Amino acid sequence: MSHLLSEFPKWLPIAAAVTAALASQAAFAVDFHGYFRSGVGISEDGDMQTFDKQKVGRLGNENETYGEVQLGQEVYNKDGKSFYVDSMVAMVSNQSNDWEGTGTSCNFDTKQCEDDATFALRQFNVQAKGVLGFAPEATLWAGKRYYQRHDIHISDFYYWDVSGAGAGIENIQAGPGKFSLAWTRSDAGELNNNILDARYAGIPLWSDASLELGVDYAIANPTDDQEKVNDDIKDGVMVTAELTQNLLGGFNKTTLQYMSDSYATLPIYYGAGNWTSQDGASGDGFRIINWGVLPVGDKVEFGHQLVYGQSNDVTINGVTGSDADTFSVVIRPMYKWDDIQKTILELGYYRDTQDVRDQDSQDRTGQKYTIAQAWSAGSSFWARPEIRVFASYLKSGGDNGQTFNGSNNDDNTWNFGIQAEAWW
Repeated sequence: MSHLLSEFPKWLPIAAAVTAALASQAAFAVDFHGYFRSGVGISEDGDMQTFDKQKVGRLGNENETYGEVQLGQEVYNKDGKSFYVDSMVAMVSNQSNDWEGTGTSCNFDTKQCEDDATFALRQFNVQAKGVLGFAPEATLWAGKRYYQRHDIHISDFYYWDVSGAGAGIENIQAGPGKFSLAWTRSDAGELNNNILDARYAGIPLWSDASLELGVDYAIANPTDDQEKVNDDIKDGVMVTAELTQNLLGGFNKTTLQYMSDSYATLPIYYGAGNWTSQDGASGDGFRIINWGVLPVGDKVEFGHQLVYGQSNDVTINGVTGSDADTFSVVIRPMYKWDDIQKTILELGYYRDTQDVRDQDSQDRTGQKYTIAQAWSAGSSFWARPEIRVFASYLKSGGDNGQTFNGSNNDDNTWNFGIQAEAWW
């Protein structure tokens, strides 16, 4: 004991240094956010089957592990000016094995290996606030970023999303709303493509209602060699107007979108604006979306999606001057037994029609019916983490219907499984 006491004064400076370091880390804490979904499932046709989740809904219709890990930190804050560094990596795996990495799933007959999991850099950017004298309330940013994405959660459908590497100024106070400008890169294959995005959001209307307006201009930037091969490379325009109405503790959104030229096929392929097509780019299209989540009394919440899209005078299967449209509906009612337990139904249906020039009209239909028992960290529709036990019935039809695994190539199948989903 006397030996320990004699050594104690020597440790005081070290202890003080450690305490100071910990205090410093607390002052500059790292923000940790993320998302994941993962589970296990089977079908009557082998492993779990999936089917057009953007059109029929995602519940009981996802068979992968997907995760995002986001780390960010404010590295400077002085005199009303701050700099924030944000980052995110993501991964997706097919859930087939315990150890899932790159190049680990091999066929010993063909000597070919495929990745069980893939990893991606999703965000890495700097956001500076208070640095613009003409708009101190605005954020100046540059880097790779998720940029003001608009999506429908129950179908994982991103209908307005130009995320990518770029730069911009967002949330400039301009009258009753806020104005944002961005430039992002989103190449169409080997063709360099740049998107200019302008938005005016938060325009107040009547009680609990607001409007957001935006225009995206996709500028093709071909090389001389690319122009020699195709002298009719086109730009694209997407115009969006979205009305948000808050009511009954929930919300409803109605979105109108118009697309032209290299954006013209976005409506029928459920595009978001972060890709374009130069495959005979021409024509135009439009899309109408209505979705939201509304409570019905104390025990029930109701999510829904309605989408209608149409593309005219576009190229389909290499044939120009073709037309197509799509319609989908998804409803997800949820009954709350208590603050933790809930029963969820999800019903989805879609119909796609293609009128390829000089060919007979063809269609494709799909249906999904899911029931799930869930346990979540709260009673809200959005409460997460959540664990779900589910059963799903999938059916495809029409001229170009999907067939599922199995020797009979059935047009329908059953899924059974358990899934967890969380964000923080």
